[in-house]
Amino acid sequence: MKSGYLRILYVPFCLLVSLLTAGAAMATESVFPASIQTVLENTKPLKHPRNGRLPLLLWPTLGGVVEDDGLQEAIIRELDQRGISMIATWDYGKKEISLAQSLRIAAIQQKLGLPVVVNANACMYSFFNGDPRTSHIDSEGNRFFDQSFGKGHKIGCAFSLDFRLAAMTEQIDYFVRSYKRKGLPLDLVWGDWEIDGPLEFNRSWEAAKCCATCRKHVTDIEDFESYQRVMRLKRAEITRRCYSEPILSRYPKALVGNYAVYPHDGHRYWWDYFEYFVDYHPHIVDQGARYRKWFHEFALTGYTFAMPTVYPWHDTFLWYDFEDPDYRWFYNMLLVASNAGQHTDPKIPIIAFVHWHTVVTDGKADPSVKQMGERAYKELLWHMLLRGTDGLFMWCPAAESAEETRIAHEVYAASLGHSQWLNRGTPITFAVPKQTAPVISGLRIANRVLVRRTDFSRASSKPVEIRVDGKTLIIPPNTHGCVVLPLK
Repeated sequence: MKSGYLRILYVPFCLLVSLLTAGAAMATESVFPASIQTVLENTKPLKHPRNGRLPLLLWPTLGGVVEDDGLQEAIIRELDQRGISMIATWDYGKKEISLAQSLRIAAIQQKLGLPVVVNANACMYSFFNGDPRTSHIDSEGNRFFDQSFGKGHKIGCAFSLDFRLAAMTEQIDYFVRSYKRKGLPLDLVWGDWEIDGPLEFNRSWEAAKCCATCRKHVTDIEDFESYQRVMRLKRAEITRRCYSEPILSRYPKALVGNYAVYPHDGHRYWWDYFEYFVDYHPHIVDQGARYRKWFHEFALTGYTFAMPTVYPWHDTFLWYDFEDPDYRWFYNMLLVASNAGQHTDPKIPIIAFVHWHTVVTDGKADPSVKQMGERAYKELLWHMLLRGTDGLFMWCPAAESAEETRIAHEVYAASLGHSQWLNRGTPITFAVPKQTAPVISGLRIANRVLVRRTDFSRASSKPVEIRVDGKTLIIPPNTHGCVVLPLK
């Protein structure tokens, strides 16, 4: 009998020792991977519950995979206390290891009742894998690739890719069916598929016009907009067949999306790092900015969440002549976010890629370009949330992760105090002032509005009045933070 009691007591005693040992280890800087340690040091446990809001997604958490189950669970718990999700990574090039790690993370998240979030980016590359069969073919039968997207990117003929679809589908389905077989949930999957597949910008059109196959499939290839339409239709088709459909066929409620694909007004207000302007690209002009005409591809992809990209791209600063340097950044970035917010069905979540530090695309920073101020960036994030953005995904290089994490988390954590409005409210405006003026954003429930006013260098001392569904909202000067005001 005595030995039986000892056996009963032995298990909880060992568990207690293990927990105390783990707790002591967690107090040291070495227990967590460096990227996770940085996240934890620059965030605090939440004061408000998430209340159905999406978790905060942070790029540094991609480095949070460890082999010890207990430590992995501790990482996931610590992140969750801050409203941050651990993100597993699918990589078909290391499929056995990647799958084992991902299943382990998902099982822990399932046990804790947390969303299962996955980075599927590596599985989306590459349709154009260098195979000669994917090349363009000129009228004399010579094969060639479009070199205008940089070294290492052999962009070929969009109509040569059908033989690649089965292999590309398997790169995703390998993981999805394994999750299903294990009875694990799959809540959110995102990708960063960019320089691959059918693309119409840079010098792509010129290459296509020299390709006999492209000329056969694009009947009006001499018209750029016709060419753009066909390229985007093909791009949407292959990403739907090989990415979103394999996921949604087994997990119909999953959120599936990809970097920079979102509903919009027919224009794109930013340029990616691998893109450049050619004078035949249809566009509209705003000061020194050229906003390209963009095809409506989102609805054709099967994606279930929108993912606009809201970054301070280096050249953006040089496009505008606003006196306040912060407003040069703020104006463009809010245009991008408002474009998505205004044109996305409220039932479709918007998870925006965000970043604060200036993104220098060619390694050559102009000394006249001034870094966006921290206050202005925080205000931008608030206005995005009040204009329909549901979630934030912070991207950054490792050297910037401490500051980027701290700022994004401060806004996210504070916003949870307004979850009732963010979950139920309707945006009152998407207007972006074309001069340095007070910026107003808000969410309406009945006859009350959670509103935020941001003034720049020429702060106005006057109230601002806007009309909301035939009623008047008066926003006084010197408001700080979010305030609730009545509609009159």
